[in-house]
Amino acid sequence: MQKDAKLYVAGHRGMAGSAIVRRLQAGGYQNIITRTRAELDLTNQAAMRVFMEAEKPEYIFLAAGKVGGIQANNTYRAEFIYQNLMMEANVIHAAHQAGVNRLLFLGSSCIYPRDCPQPIKEEYLLTGPLEPTNEPYAIAKIAGIKLCESYNRQYGRQYVSVMPTNLYGPNDHYDLNNSHVLPALLRKAHEAKLRGDARLEVWGSGQPRREFLHVDDMADACVFVMERGLTSGLYNIGMGSDVTIRELAETIMDVVGFEGELAFDASKPDGTPRKLLDVSSLRDIGWQAKIGLRAGIGLTYSAYVDSVEILRP
Repeated sequence: MQKDAKLYVAGHRGMAGSAIVRRLQAGGYQNIITRTRAELDLTNQAAMRVFMEAEKPEYIFLAAGKVGGIQANNTYRAEFIYQNLMMEANVIHAAHQAGVNRLLFLGSSCIYPRDCPQPIKEEYLLTGPLEPTNEPYAIAKIAGIKLCESYNRQYGRQYVSVMPTNLYGPNDHYDLNNSHVLPALLRKAHEAKLRGDARLEVWGSGQPRREFLHVDDMADACVFVMERGLTSGLYNIGMGSDVTIRELAETIMDVVGFEGELAFDASKPDGTPRKLLDVSSLRDIGWQAKIGLRAGIGLTYSAYVDSVEILRP
């Protein structure tokens, strides 16, 4: 990518999109187009087409989407599949109509089968049933991958898909009903510490294993993919290592300084037993994550405390 190339980042206010904007700016890219949801509704096909025809970006980072944790995915199933399908279909189709040749589609590791072999290779896509609790979201993201593949095959576009593992970092959501496990535990541990609670309750058994990637590493990988000229295919983005939910909770308690006990609510769902990505495809061409889990949680906790202080009356 040329430093003066016209770049459009869809979803620039979200955790992933804002990290991509930060990474692009740090890399000297200044011609970055963004639109808020109020300015441009990505689920509106006509509005998306008008925008794309007017702006004609050279590169697109499609990081927009409706996201949430197990409870949100399982509760708002219709919203998750509809909104994500509409956004990705409108952006990808309008990009093609406007002659945009390069696009990066940001998916999720939940696209892979619930019980596929570990670590998960890109080739395992569509080889088995999905995790039921987030199946609608996963199907929407799989559709995005297939949209990119189809426009490449039929029209010669150069649309590439990347699948990050569980992300955390600046601009994450800390709503206890809708957030992912790491930010939810971070908030719960912080508030338990302030209250002087004797224990911290965690959903599930604590035994599932998860991989966590700082969002700045994810953004770095996305820019790497575009700068290296990767023009098609599916690439996993992750750390290449995982921890149990119990180990995650213990690390968060240590970072936060909460000295109570852990308690697990086995009546709540665990979700997928394990989800570790095989990241050898990107590693073999020169990219790997740099931010360790404990260091990343420390950075995230500092940012969270700062945001809480700002919001406090």
